[in-house]
Amino acid sequence: MVVLNKIYTKTGDDGSTALATGERRAKHDLRVAAYGTVDEANAAIGLARLATAADPGLGELDAILGRLQNDLFDLGADLCTPEGDTDLGWEPLRISQAQVERLEAEIDRLNGDLQPLRSFVLPGGTPASAHLHLARTVMRRAERHMVELAGRSDEPVSTPALKFVNRASDLLFVAGRWANQKGTGDVLWVKGENR
Repeated sequence: MVVLNKIYTKTGDDGSTALATGERRAKHDLRVAAYGTVDEANAAIGLARLATAADPGLGELDAILGRLQNDLFDLGADLCTPEGDTDLGWEPLRISQAQVERLEAEIDRLNGDLQPLRSFVLPGGTPASAHLHLARTVMRRAERHMVELAGRSDEPVSTPALKFVNRASDLLFVAGRWANQKGTGDVLWVKGENR
C-alpha cells in the first residue's frame, strides 16, 4: 500500500531521486527519464479522457484508456525497480505478458471498426483524437528511452515491458482514429500539397 502523508521530503534537492530499491540516481538518469516519460504519457491520456468521458459514444474507449492509465503505473513501478536485485524483501511489480495480450485484444477490437488507411493520419479531428495523438507521441518517446536503457548491459528492462510500451502507443494511434468517428473523420496527409 502506498502512503503519502508528506509530499516534499527535501531529499531530491541535490538533483537526485530514489528508485524503488532505495538506490539514488540523478534526476536526469535515463531510467528516471524513462519512467518519467511514461508518467507524462499517462497525464496526456488523462487530458484525452476529459473528451472521451464527456461523449457517451466514446464510453468503451474511455474504459480502455482508464485501464491503460492504471497499467502505466504498473510500468512505472517496473521501471523504477531494476531487475536483478533479489534482496528487496518484497516482490517487485512487473508488466506481464497478459497485460500485453489485453492491449493487443483492445487494439484489434477498436481497429475492427476502422476502414483501412490509404494515407498517413495527421494529428487532429476531434478534441479526443488530437489529445490521443499527443499521448501517442509521448508514449513513443518513453519507448525510445526504454529501448536505449535496455541496450545498456547494466540496465535491464523486461521483454514484456518493452512489448507493452510499444503496444500502448499502437493502441493510442488506433484510439485516435476510433475517436474520429471511427476513422471517418481522420485528417489525412496529402503528399506534397504545399509544394
